[in-house]
Amino acid sequence: MKKKFVAIAATAALVMAALAGCGSTATTAESSAPAESTASEAASSEAASTEAASAEASSEAASTEAASTEASTEAASADAALAEIPADLSGTVSMSGSTSMEKFANALAESFMAAYPGVTVTAEFTGSGAGIEAVTAGSVDIGNASRNLTDEEKAAGIAENIVAIDGIAVVVDTANEVAGLTSDQLASIYKGEVTNWSEVGGADQPIVVVGREAGSGTRSAFEELLAIEDQCAYANELDSTGAVMAKVASTPGAIGYVSLDVLDDTVKTISVDDVEPTVENIKSGNYSLSRPFVMATKGEISEQTEAVQAIFTYLASDEGKALIESVGLITVD
Repeated sequence: MKKKFVAIAATAALVMAALAGCGSTATTAESSAPAESTASEAASSEAASTEAASAEASSEAASTEAASTEASTEAASADAALAEIPADLSGTVSMSGSTSMEKFANALAESFMAAYPGVTVTAEFTGSGAGIEAVTAGSVDIGNASRNLTDEEKAAGIAENIVAIDGIAVVVDTANEVAGLTSDQLASIYKGEVTNWSEVGGADQPIVVVGREAGSGTRSAFEELLAIEDQCAYANELDSTGAVMAKVASTPGAIGYVSLDVLDDTVKTISVDDVEPTVENIKSGNYSLSRPFVMATKGEISEQTEAVQAIFTYLASDEGKALIESVGLITVD
């Protein structure tokens, strides 16, 4: 009986141990399940994030491609429209307005008449305001303005057709320590109120004020944008952009202004109001020494004569854009 009891007790102990082991295994399995679930959820979340990022990148790439395609389509459409202008086009186109647009307007007239000998293009340079008044009165086909139209002018039915952007860079000699000026500082320098670079954060060095000759479109634009017409104290008034560049490059302490397209490493550009003179900043309107060149019409372009419409079609083509760039201006698109 004693031996039988011991055997039964041993068997019971083994059963209890087995049951304990099963419980431990079950607990471990239950414990592992949440961890595996969490890892699975994390992996799914990461995969979803990756998929979303991939989708976003694809969307951005598609948008970029669409924009590029749209630009190419517009350019192709402009050139296709140009090809549809009859070679024997005839008529007249009269322009009046901004003196700053003289170089551009004359180049446009000459180039367009060479392409379409049957059309006569004339241009007068009476000032932006006078040009808008003339087109409003109907005495000319196009009013040239080197500024945006006012709300009143638009309300009178005048269409603001921006065909180019004029950008002017301020340059100094490469040894100059000054990186930028405010518009007020720049105006003060050109009016002769600030005469030493030390007054604007530079070295103790006299400022040599260089500019273009009277009648220069670049000079007119520069002075007009800074509201310093007829107030400048020039040390040198030169008759070409190249001469301004050469003078500034070779003269310690010199400052000058030139069209954006002629810049090279012989001079140093400085920012104006903390904005660099770049095509991007000019197109965005962030750079203050820039302005639109507007060829205003009474009513929309589609309402104009065939010859006037052809002028705008020409300017939108590759040939027209090349003309715009050849006179130192920036294309709108």
